[in-house]
Amino acid sequence: MGITAMIPGTTIDGLLSEAEERWHDIFDAEALRMQVMLICPRKERKILEMHGDMVEHGQPVIGVFHRPRAVARLLEEQGLNPRDASFEFLDLATTDLGPWMQHMITNEKWVRGSISIQPVPFSVDVPAQRAFENITMLCFRHPSLPAIERYYLPFPPTSIPNKCFVSLPRRQAAELARQQAEILGVGRAAEPATPEPVLVEEPTAPAPEPTQSPETKTVEAAEVTIPEQESVPLPVIETESPDGPQSVTEAITKATTDGFEEMQAAGDELEEANVPLPTADVTDEAEQAAPEPVEEPQTEIEIEFRALVTELMANGVEPSDMVDDPRWEPINERAAAVGFETWPVFMELTSVQ
Repeated sequence: MGITAMIPGTTIDGLLSEAEERWHDIFDAEALRMQVMLICPRKERKILEMHGDMVEHGQPVIGVFHRPRAVARLLEEQGLNPRDASFEFLDLATTDLGPWMQHMITNEKWVRGSISIQPVPFSVDVPAQRAFENITMLCFRHPSLPAIERYYLPFPPTSIPNKCFVSLPRRQAAELARQQAEILGVGRAAEPATPEPVLVEEPTAPAPEPTQSPETKTVEAAEVTIPEQESVPLPVIETESPDGPQSVTEAITKATTDGFEEMQAAGDELEEANVPLPTADVTDEAEQAAPEPVEEPQTEIEIEFRALVTELMANGVEPSDMVDDPRWEPINERAAAVGFETWPVFMELTSVQ
């Protein structure tokens, strides 16, 4: 008995090119191989996928299914409804063909024939296709399905990309198949469990017991003396006076009344002692009485400079043109000699104007 594995997204040619690397001694590259086509009822496809588990065979058997969507009309013209059938292409060793088909031919009465595999006609809108020569191969079909003479593919049978079902011949190859593919009915091969690290606990030294300091002394409760608290007598309301209050409420009322009377008397005293504030006239008199700043006496050069600037301004000379006057430069030289700055005076006179 064999064991079946599913390898997705590959082709028969792709698996054959990697067969020695994948299956090592299980695959014999010198063995003669062939391709056949199987047509079974669609409801029996799952049985056909796992057929290798019930058959003794010596070499890996590779199968791929094809669903004729675009060419369904061409099959209907031959009398076969493609929705009723599943189409599988097998690649197997010639020595394994007999054992593989024996049960189906003997017990289920499958019919043997031949079929022509042809490329999809260009009139059919199939975007991805590749031209190839017509291939005539053996065809085995279930007796409940009508026979057809032609089947159309966009690629050669060994180049159809799809899920490939690989049946390995010996059960000792099961572990190898699990590592490379998905086992039918079980799921993908489980990865070997990673051993969990073992934690080694180191013995911990016992914590040292706290030692009592020689200076620490134990005080017994009998040696502690707590001083007694003296009681403070509460104030007593005098009731002997005929005018005194007879209760706490009356005492509070009397104290509040006396307080308001004292506050009112203090307010009356403040009103009698108020002094009127000085009026605005007094402030004006104080400002008028303030002495005016005394101007410093002007020097001869300052008087002469002011007279020159005033004269030029009276004659309508612009401040920027005053430097052209022949008297301007001699006066500035004399002012510089005595340390008099003419620029502030010049700005003062021209800005006033």
